[in-house]
Amino acid sequence: MGYKLNKTIKDNKVAIIIIGVLWVILSIVLVAPVSYSIGLATTEQGFNLDVFIEKVFPEITSFTSIGKVFSQGYGAIFGKTLLYFTIIYAIFAIIGLFKSRPKHEYTDIEHGSSDWSESGEQYSVLNRNKGIILAQNNYLPIDKRGNVNVLVVGRFRFW
Repeated sequence: MGYKLNKTIKDNKVAIIIIGVLWVILSIVLVAPVSYSIGLATTEQGFNLDVFIEKVFPEITSFTSIGKVFSQGYGAIFGKTLLYFTIIYAIFAIIGLFKSRPKHEYTDIEHGSSDWSESGEQYSVLNRNKGIILAQNNYLPIDKRGNVNVLVVGRFRFW
């Protein structure tokens, strides 16, 4: 189970950074205007939906509501709205990362590759440039002394 989490984090490093940056941008662009509009729409009689709808769209487009939220004293509303937004955003981010996790240990491993060798040691047996193709950049040299028989496992299709 640990390999799935490690592989998910390793494969999605860029996506995790993008998720974090997008959270900051959406917090400034959406959460602050919504919080400010909630503060303006909340009166002693209760919440006025007409005032909220009237104020939220101009505030989203003005990009000045982050300063207005704290100058008007709506910091507590901003904190509560940011908490709710973060919980919902984290749920969707976790679902997205969960769906991108590997299904099993051998996901994305090329079958028939030269991953069995490191640092070019396969070229003591194989050739990098010419011969019978075995894998990408791996050829069985024809002029090699000794046994150069090749066993092909799988299908051979042509049409």
